[in-house]
Amino acid sequence: MLMLLALGGCSLFEPEQKPVDLTNVPPEQIYSKGIDALNGKNYDVAVKQFDGLEQTYPYSSFAVNSQLMQGYTEYLRNHYTDAISVLDRFIQLHPSNRDIAYAYYLRALCYYEQIADIQRDQKGTQDAMTALQEVVTRFPDSSYGRDARLKIDLARDHLAGKEMEVGRYYEKQHLYTAAIGRFQRVVDDYQTTNHVPEALHRLTEIYLKLGLPDQARKTAAVLGHNYPGSEWYENSYNDLIATGQVQGEQVHGTTESDEKPGFFKRNLPSIF
Repeated sequence: MLMLLALGGCSLFEPEQKPVDLTNVPPEQIYSKGIDALNGKNYDVAVKQFDGLEQTYPYSSFAVNSQLMQGYTEYLRNHYTDAISVLDRFIQLHPSNRDIAYAYYLRALCYYEQIADIQRDQKGTQDAMTALQEVVTRFPDSSYGRDARLKIDLARDHLAGKEMEVGRYYEKQHLYTAAIGRFQRVVDDYQTTNHVPEALHRLTEIYLKLGLPDQARKTAAVLGHNYPGSEWYENSYNDLIATGQVQGEQVHGTTESDEKPGFFKRNLPSIF
């Protein structure tokens, strides 16, 4: 123990490393070294060069570029909080800069990359959607705005997935009112996601369990109208048959029946 403490204590007496003095180095040379380090994926050196340039030559045109490149470097090495801080400062100090759209977009990406899986709290997803929407609002016709729209859709799908997970849990626990709230939210707030068919099926399923056949049929009608070929509609329809809410029909291969349209399409208006 004494030997370990002695070895560990040696570092206490080592002189602190002084920051590199860049006073006599031209700003373009510092910037060039930072770019070279960035291209070589030596991100620590790149950050030090860009930050040093900004501190040493704050009024240089290279300092403005360095600030943006520092944010990009922090993003590349997954230091998202640091990157957001740098980019926030850039946006505040240089609102009319020619690269301001990219700064907003890169800032949004920092939030987007932090989206947690659906097992965890989704505040990060909400923050990402807010930042992405700001890009869309400010730069709707830019390539950044178009990509932000796509990422917003993915983030919405992510949030809908979280609602579905919680809803399924409540349903298994027989907490049907809470489950209905989660599934209905998916239907109302996340209509463009691929979770809506299952949400409608789960609602139909719960209404049948609660003895609410009218609600079950109405929900299944919405499901059948919007997603007629989905497995979730087929599951809901089978549940309605199993509980006696609709009458099934068996066709034994006659020529007349073969000429008729499919059962779902033929009977959907009359059933619901």
